[in-house]
Amino acid sequence: MNAAFRVELRKFLSTRMWWLLLVVLAAYMVFMGVIMAFTFTADTAQGEVANLLPVEAAKTVYSLGNSLGYVFPLVIGALSVTTEFRHQTITTTFLVEPRRTVVLVAKFAAGAVIGLSYGVAATAATVAGSAPLLAWQGDGAHLGNGDVLVTIALTVVSMTIWTMIGVGFGTVLTNQVASIVVLLAFTQFVEPVLRAALGAVDVLAPVGRFLPGAAAESISGASLYSTIGVFELLERWQGALVMLAYVVVLGVIGRLTSFRRDVT
Repeated sequence: MNAAFRVELRKFLSTRMWWLLLVVLAAYMVFMGVIMAFTFTADTAQGEVANLLPVEAAKTVYSLGNSLGYVFPLVIGALSVTTEFRHQTITTTFLVEPRRTVVLVAKFAAGAVIGLSYGVAATAATVAGSAPLLAWQGDGAHLGNGDVLVTIALTVVSMTIWTMIGVGFGTVLTNQVASIVVLLAFTQFVEPVLRAALGAVDVLAPVGRFLPGAAAESISGASLYSTIGVFELLERWQGALVMLAYVVVLGVIGRLTSFRRDVT
């Protein structure tokens, strides 16, 4: 198992894609951190978000990785599997380690390590871009607040799990182009529309909390959607269980389908 894990991690690190996406993610989160911090501080000055406490505003901004940046770890996780099927290196992988369950678990473990780096980079970039503006124009950066620090740490955790979900999805849909298209369509269009639509109907609003994006935000305890009153979040432990359930379900489906078929 240790050998398989090292091999899978080396596969991540031997390509440029993982760090290129990491750099783009960091730059994107700095930009969005500045934009959202400016929005909150401007609204506060105008009295438009009087019901949002300064600490809650800081938590919402610092957890933007969950709301906006999670597609990057999701995609790199999927690429770790689909690239092997696209270039047929999966055949060599299975020849070296014929225990396919071991290969799958090793891919999840390596994905978690890469996801952790993405989570740290995204969250650090968000804080770097937003904290100075919150401190200067707002009511403070609140980086000494314990609840804010917990939100920051758990945002990193949830982005780590996003990478594992990407790995799981890649095992289910191994066609690289189709996999990336589906992930982008779901994260950038389908889920946001679903969350808004479900939140608008009182009976269906609780269902939206179990969508992956909502569950991830539940882990950190902050959300743009909950801030504007679309819906309430799950408890942190519930969100973690929902996210891990997505990992397990996708992994099992992938193991019973793509990872069970003969490869050439």
